[in-house]
Amino acid sequence: MQKRRIITVDQSASIEMTQYSSNNDVPYSRVGDDEVPSSPKAADKIRKVSMLPLVFLIFYEVSGGPFGVEDSVNAAGPLLALLGFVIFPFIWSIPEALITAEMGTMFPENGGYVVWVSSALGPFWGFQQGWMKWLSGVIDNALYPVLFLDYLKSGIPALGSGLPRVAAILVLTILLTYLNYRGLTIVGWAAVLMGVFSILPFAVMGLISIPQLEPSRWLVMDLGNVNWNLYLNTLFWNLNYWDSISTLAGEVENPNKTLPKALYYGVILVACSYIFPLLTGTGAIPLEREKWTDGYFSDVAKALGGAWLRWWVQAAAATSNMGMFLAEMSSDSFQLLGMAERGMLPEFFAKRSRYGTPLLGILFSASGVILLSWLSFQEIVAAENLLYCVGMILEFIAFVRMRMKHPAASRPYKIPIGTVGSVLMCVPPTILICAVVALSSLKVAAVSFVMLIIGFIMHPLLNHMDRKKWLKFSISSDLPDLQQETREYEETLIR
Repeated sequence: MQKRRIITVDQSASIEMTQYSSNNDVPYSRVGDDEVPSSPKAADKIRKVSMLPLVFLIFYEVSGGPFGVEDSVNAAGPLLALLGFVIFPFIWSIPEALITAEMGTMFPENGGYVVWVSSALGPFWGFQQGWMKWLSGVIDNALYPVLFLDYLKSGIPALGSGLPRVAAILVLTILLTYLNYRGLTIVGWAAVLMGVFSILPFAVMGLISIPQLEPSRWLVMDLGNVNWNLYLNTLFWNLNYWDSISTLAGEVENPNKTLPKALYYGVILVACSYIFPLLTGTGAIPLEREKWTDGYFSDVAKALGGAWLRWWVQAAAATSNMGMFLAEMSSDSFQLLGMAERGMLPEFFAKRSRYGTPLLGILFSASGVILLSWLSFQEIVAAENLLYCVGMILEFIAFVRMRMKHPAASRPYKIPIGTVGSVLMCVPPTILICAVVALSSLKVAAVSFVMLIIGFIMHPLLNHMDRKKWLKFSISSDLPDLQQETREYEETLIR
């Protein structure tokens, strides 16, 4: 029997929160504060993710440690790199995390941001959001084998190119895909262990570096020699994807309380994991900007502590990239499952393995990673950033629209600002998005534009397949029946 999901609007009546499509009004319900989020019955016996694993899943969705921030020093020098990772979280990370906490607790199901946009802007834009975010997530996940091998190639030169590199990427992808298949709880606790191991060498490096620190090195800046495109893309890539955890909301234990707290702790953990290693690396050794590229922290470790610390950092980097791969693949695959449960994708995407994981979603995500892993680090970052920017604009619009259209709707977690404050909060990150898009190369913009057009074509094509019964689409019985709730909502208004 379908659960009733009610929110109180005044003392005399209760109505469901409504979802507005582009053509008509369709109510969309949400879970009350003390209810368990709806999830497929097949997954009811699967253990939910608790607080600590969720914090480290967020950590790996966004960061995984300082691996990959080296290009910020190469692009802009120590001072701007440090200022970027201090200021940027207030402009981007905190607003995105707050919006994720509010919207994720309003719609605690695996569709995540796809459901937010569908509720505010209609199914067409919801599908586009799902396509862009899934594609940017897969592109992002293709980075991790690249970073993994970049850190190991200094110690194992054979992994730098050729057949050994290709074989290493395939083996790594297969092994991590299998671990993801075995269950999200396993992935969550693996993320905890990997996170601790990835952070420890930088704590040791920081202690060793104290006698050698020269604060004047942190103040080096050359505004006439700044690669703004690389600088902004590096900051953006290392501090985004807070919303990715929303696609796992249906798998979280008591998401209405757990999700906001986990995001709060995640912001602190991510910011510290960037700032302190940068302070160590730029303050303890002489600056050679051209050497600050992905993998350079292992050289910093060797200069400060010797070969043993270098190997530890390289092992931590490898571990971190495995953690990021696992977390990203989880969110990408559960997003496809959530879209299928909402009838946006064929029904077979909603089928789960005996471990409760979305088998087909995992296979699709793994295939995308293998196809894209031949690109360079900078090309991957730029391409996924542009697609991600478009998706974030849709999320900001959905967030503000829900605040304006449904101010009285119950929100288990609500950002303590009004409608005007909600709009103002979205302005700085939107300006940043415009800057990232404006600085993108024509090649990256062209590829991203083609991907957007594919999404515009796919939605009507899937609708046509549904009408012709070529593929089976259905809405999960454990999720609200939107048409039924439309009738109930209208009847409530009439009474």
